[in-house]
Amino acid sequence: MTSAKSPVLSLPELQAAFARGVFDAGDAAIADAIEPAGLPALERIAVYRGNVLGNYTSALRDVYPVILRLVGEAFFDALARRYARQVPSRSADLHDFGEGLAAFLEDFAPARGLPYLPDMARLEWAVHRAFHARRADAPDLIALGEVEPEHLPRLHFSLQPAARLIESDYPVLEIWQANQPGWSGEQSIDLARGAQRVLVIRRALEVELELISRAEYAMLAALAADLDLEHALEAALALDPAFDLAPFLARHVLGRVLCPMRRPT
Repeated sequence: MTSAKSPVLSLPELQAAFARGVFDAGDAAIADAIEPAGLPALERIAVYRGNVLGNYTSALRDVYPVILRLVGEAFFDALARRYARQVPSRSADLHDFGEGLAAFLEDFAPARGLPYLPDMARLEWAVHRAFHARRADAPDLIALGEVEPEHLPRLHFSLQPAARLIESDYPVLEIWQANQPGWSGEQSIDLARGAQRVLVIRRALEVELELISRAEYAMLAALAADLDLEHALEAALALDPAFDLAPFLARHVLGRVLCPMRRPT
């Protein structure tokens, strides 16, 4: 009697089976394709699984140090491993891993006692991406001053690639600050203080976080969405009729938040 042989898998099938085996200890389909070489196939894949999940956990620890401090090491590591299994990386660059953690936390039952955690993840991811983003040129103040008044409403600006906007129903900037190394200010944050809007911007080699008003946030968000200056200003004025465009442009042009203007085509 001859024993049945496992079917020969194609390379894509082998790769898919290997990936499943790495992230799911219950999936042993790859075992038949692994030479034991002194160690059972499932034990060999378990070693690889530990290395892969360990690397992903370390990457998330680097990106989300505030969340790590808020929930503790044991909770964070369990969260990271669950996330890595359910939201596997689609990039060979570990810097890209972790973008979906905020959405994952929204449905992660063990974290529901910290309702601000998803927004903190968004804030920390913004800091991470701003740090690694390229820098574009700033608008030319002289050229801006030479624009004919009738053309000003149709100008377009955009945000620097190294700038991000975060809006939260919670005081996320205060929570972030209170969990920075060496922080000597207030430690207890009252969540009832309410919503905050934060500009995350890298200037030189440092990422800075700045609290901005609702109207300022609305205008920056509108410019980022490619609205022209007139319609972006309308969004700001709807929230604050006293909003002043001149100091807004001065602050964010000189602060290198905005990219060079574009005239309508």
